[in-house]
Amino acid sequence: MSLLPFPADRRTSDVRRCATALQQLQGEAANRFWRSEMAIFANALREQGVEDDEISRQAGLFMHAVQMELQLAYAEEELNASA
Repeated sequence: MSLLPFPADRRTSDVRRCATALQQLQGEAANRFWRSEMAIFANALREQGVEDDEISRQAGLFMHAVQMELQLAYAEEELNASA
């Protein structure tokens, strides 16, 4: 197992960047963006010598963090709309 300097789900600037982009994209454009981000993510870890099982785990953590950021943004929008 490789040591990662920054676990994927704690890369807050990348999490927020992806969440912001996904809020602005719809349908196939959002799918293409996400697939591209995950390919870049996996390739970067692979180049660092990270094993596939760990890449998969880190990708899952990152995806969960992005989903949580999207949910937070949605909740804030709902709160602001009801105020």
